[in-house]
Amino acid sequence: MKTVIQRVSEASVTIDGQVKSQIGLGLLILLGVATDDDSSDIDWLVKKIAALRIFDDDEGVMNRSVMDVKGNIMVVSQFTLMASTKKGNRPSWIHAAPHSIAIPCYEEFCRKMSEAIGKPVATGEFGADMKVALINDGPVTIMIDSKK
Repeated sequence: MKTVIQRVSEASVTIDGQVKSQIGLGLLILLGVATDDDSSDIDWLVKKIAALRIFDDDEGVMNRSVMDVKGNIMVVSQFTLMASTKKGNRPSWIHAAPHSIAIPCYEEFCRKMSEAIGKPVATGEFGADMKVALINDGPVTIMIDSKK
């Protein structure tokens, strides 16, 4: 499982001209699911992300987690994170999980993240053409791969 985590002051997902979800201060998580991902990848990532200290403390040092700042989380599925670009100029999606694996993993990730932070997690819509808007605070962008 691969994630791109962005510390945001706000983020939203729009589908067909309608805002599906939006958050204020918190994390926007882009989530890519690989064919060999399972619950152990989800559990590891949820624990890691919920405790990740990337919010500033009173001295301006990144020393607080999303839970410490009572922030929100938005999770957007993004199979393109699984792109292989080693050969040729067109990305290959051979490592991206099919819907039968990716959808349950995405839903489990969102549910467990919600449980970890003690509040609902905003989401996109799996497989939809989404317009994601955000204000990256910092900017702070972290990539985490559960396999590395």
